[in-house]
Amino acid sequence: MNSAFIIGQYIPGESFIHRLDPRTKISLIFFFVIFVFFANSVLSYALLTIFSFLVALSTKIKPSFIIKGLTPVWFLIIFTFTIHLIVTQEGEVLYRILGFPIYSGALIQGFSISLRFFLLILFTSLLTLTTTPIEITDAIESLLNPLKKIRLPVHELALMMSISLRFIPTLMQETDKISKAQASRGVDFRSGSLKSRVEAVIPLLVPLFISAFKRAEELAMAMEARGYRGGEGRTKLRELKIRKLDYLAMILFSLVIAGMFLLRK
Repeated sequence: MNSAFIIGQYIPGESFIHRLDPRTKISLIFFFVIFVFFANSVLSYALLTIFSFLVALSTKIKPSFIIKGLTPVWFLIIFTFTIHLIVTQEGEVLYRILGFPIYSGALIQGFSISLRFFLLILFTSLLTLTTTPIEITDAIESLLNPLKKIRLPVHELALMMSISLRFIPTLMQETDKISKAQASRGVDFRSGSLKSRVEAVIPLLVPLFISAFKRAEELAMAMEARGYRGGEGRTKLRELKIRKLDYLAMILFSLVIAGMFLLRK
């Protein structure tokens, strides 16, 4: 398992989360993304954080693998926190760094926004870790099925989203491979002026784009050779069914969200 970037990867398993209907997982994640922005107290954030970690542990995927896979996201989280420290000027001045004032409101807002961002990334990553691309495609198509009445190409849209998720780890691996090959040829990505660093990235981007287009062309040819013509008249190997396990997950999620609202200020 390549843990450099976990978004888009699928880890086989028989956990409680793995056995949930993919429509249930997508729906719960959708509502989690909405309700996480309603948390506004320490206790409400603590409840959502504990719930997210418990869900991650219930997948029976090694915590070290998940944490290491989220490493590329930490830069964005730290950047978000730093921006709030600089921009927000609310509350009392706690201390100064090189003469720059740090306000209490900046710390609170920066921490809350960064924590929200982390929980969103963690919770949504669990979808691809516990759900195959085919299941995601079928679930999205099923959830968007009412939009067929307005002639929206639901099947094609779901397929494109699934393929995009599937190719994220592939492109990350390709980027790592190309960067190591360019570094062995003497290309330096980490030192020098900003202009030289930008110029050094070009030998990385060109082969990456060529590889991406080549993979897309090969995939299109493979689908055409297998007679793919869209969703019309297609049958499915596995029919999606909502079971007692899914209702239990919905009840537990509802209780957590209800508790979060009760713990709000």
